[in-house]
Amino acid sequence: MTLYEELKWRGLIKDEAGEDLEEKINNGGLTFYIGTDPTADSLHLGHLSSFLISKRLEKGGHHPILLIGGATGRIGDPRPTEERQMQPVEQIEQNFKSLKKQVQDLFGFEIVNNYDWCKDINFIDFLRDYGKYFNINYMLDKDIIRRRLDTGITYTEFSYMIMQALDFLHLYQTKNCTMQCAGSDQWGNITAGIDLIRKKEGKEAYGFTMPLVTDKNGKKFGKSEGNAYWLDKNKTSSYEIYQYLLNSEDDMVIDYLKIFTFLTKEEIEKIEKEHKEKPELRQAQKILATEIVTFLHGKEEAEKAQKMSEALFSGKVKELTKDEINDIFKGVPTFETEENKNIVDMLVEANIASSKREAREFINAGSITINEEKITDENYNITKDITIDNEILVVKRGKKKYFIGKVK
Repeated sequence: MTLYEELKWRGLIKDEAGEDLEEKINNGGLTFYIGTDPTADSLHLGHLSSFLISKRLEKGGHHPILLIGGATGRIGDPRPTEERQMQPVEQIEQNFKSLKKQVQDLFGFEIVNNYDWCKDINFIDFLRDYGKYFNINYMLDKDIIRRRLDTGITYTEFSYMIMQALDFLHLYQTKNCTMQCAGSDQWGNITAGIDLIRKKEGKEAYGFTMPLVTDKNGKKFGKSEGNAYWLDKNKTSSYEIYQYLLNSEDDMVIDYLKIFTFLTKEEIEKIEKEHKEKPELRQAQKILATEIVTFLHGKEEAEKAQKMSEALFSGKVKELTKDEINDIFKGVPTFETEENKNIVDMLVEANIASSKREAREFINAGSITINEEKITDENYNITKDITIDNEILVVKRGKKKYFIGKVK
């Protein structure tokens, strides 16, 4: 199976631009780039597919460049419904430094910042050297622009396409970068860059997009209740990522294995066969979670996350030590309480319930467990007898929400 065939089998190519792209991908030797704006100080799981594609291309003999948009990040790309809120310049610069270190540690890619070549372009030169190559009708026909016409789009956002095309041209001229890959929402920006290179240089460039990774309901992968699952383990713990992946839908997990792991076609087909025979074992989900956490945070972190998950699933939290709980429950909300504290008061003070009425409802519904012991008496008082290592409480509300308490 060629590299191009593998990318297609994994479902990683949606749109293509440029003649003989398949041959170019298979032959190796291209310099290509992917881009991200420094809107946060960490990448999240939603970014991972494009970065892993870049790693696959690198293994196929191509040279990846990551462009972190210090310039484009200052203005914001057009969003489907509203203008992106601008961040302070100081925050953007700090985000750039954090992303650069993260990407170098994880992937080892060459990194560039488009602020370096954009900062000295004055407005007149921008219009003369770049703006004149863009027909307004051409820009209005791009999907991301067209979707915003009814609600309104500012000139700043409208200019984002030209800036991204300028990036492609600059990298072509300075680093012989001839291909760009990105998510499917960037298709219009990619083709704008290809057209600019053709008009100014008379040369051919290439590009392709990847489908947006979602669950079966169309919700973005790596998003939960409006929050992102960050690749930085200090922002999202290994366990949180592991558990999120462990809960992947049966209908989607094989696709996720193709997209997010380096397992071979034969290995994934074997997993798929076993998954169809015994989906209740969730082996495919366990492999997915282990592979991704190992890649991001290392084998030790994956093993800790797996141990935690199995302890919670089997109801053996009491077998964990205080140090293990503090380590593998990193990122879970914590609180302190006193011995003999009434359970209702504790739940409210720890923000596990919003009021005493809600706390009683949780208790009477059997939704509260402490160290895997279900509490159904609203007159129950916390004692050292129920703690782990004479101190720790693992409080569970419902099926998935955890809190760690310390009894003083």
